[in-house]
Amino acid sequence: MTVKRIRIGTRGSKLAMFQSNMVKAALESHHSQIEIELVEILTSGDWKPSMGETRLSAQDGGKGLFCKEIEQALFDGRIDIGVHSLKDMPAFLPEGLVMNHYCRREDARDVFISDKYKTLDDLPAGAVIGTSSVRRASFLLHKRPDLKIVPFRGNVPTRLEKVAAGQVDGTFLAMAGLKRLGLYEERFQVLPVAEFLPACGQGIVAIECRAEDVELQAALDPLQCVETAICAAAERALLATLDGSCRTPIGGYAVIDGGKLHLKAQIAAEDGSALWIEIGDTLDVSLDGATALGNALGAKLRAQTPDDLYLEDYECG
Repeated sequence: MTVKRIRIGTRGSKLAMFQSNMVKAALESHHSQIEIELVEILTSGDWKPSMGETRLSAQDGGKGLFCKEIEQALFDGRIDIGVHSLKDMPAFLPEGLVMNHYCRREDARDVFISDKYKTLDDLPAGAVIGTSSVRRASFLLHKRPDLKIVPFRGNVPTRLEKVAAGQVDGTFLAMAGLKRLGLYEERFQVLPVAEFLPACGQGIVAIECRAEDVELQAALDPLQCVETAICAAAERALLATLDGSCRTPIGGYAVIDGGKLHLKAQIAAEDGSALWIEIGDTLDVSLDGATALGNALGAKLRAQTPDDLYLEDYECG
């Protein structure tokens, strides 16, 4: 192998650095002869207090704000791979880049967090919930139209601090991020996938690189979780078929069980007034089978839903 060095591009948040260090350690364990280096990159999506609580979907670039500088660094040759939370990635990658390596999925569920109420059911009418995820807001409003939703930005520790300071009555975070940072508490309410569908790719760490770097991709192979890659293929095919955007409340979750690949897909009106669900499975538990299943469920949902749900840029979270 002629790969001598791998420069890992990463956002600077605690969660992003944890995930990138996880990839770095895994690479070092398999390739002691390769020099592994982290390169911190500030992205347009990184929240700063001066930005206030602007919803990500209201910013030009939407979801791609979390990755475009990392992708530019790949094109410029300043880094060799980019490490991403898959749920933050747009449905389509720029030409010349590929994302075909996925670490084993962490818990994909969402978590409700409040210093005042134990569960969503305990929330009184008019309670204020902070989230900048259109998916979480819309799915919640479908269940509880009596709640008030306000934009709520920041990394994981920052949002926990805002809840503790009483800025909102509650918020949502991904279980994967809480667990990776050691911030999960038993008092939090973990929401079952069957009741609150996660974002496509939630809980998955993905690795992006240049398509031409074939030897580098071979060096990444030991990090690949085949089961996670198949589930990711189904969820991202769903997303691509729906042209999911920052303003499109889409959930999708795939799992391999009983010799089949199962996929549940869900989309909501932004105000929560309507909800569409499709569930499917296939015996073809492969990347091609997963892609076909995601495309099929996406097409079914697209046929049922109004065109004005599908706007530009897909929302993470």
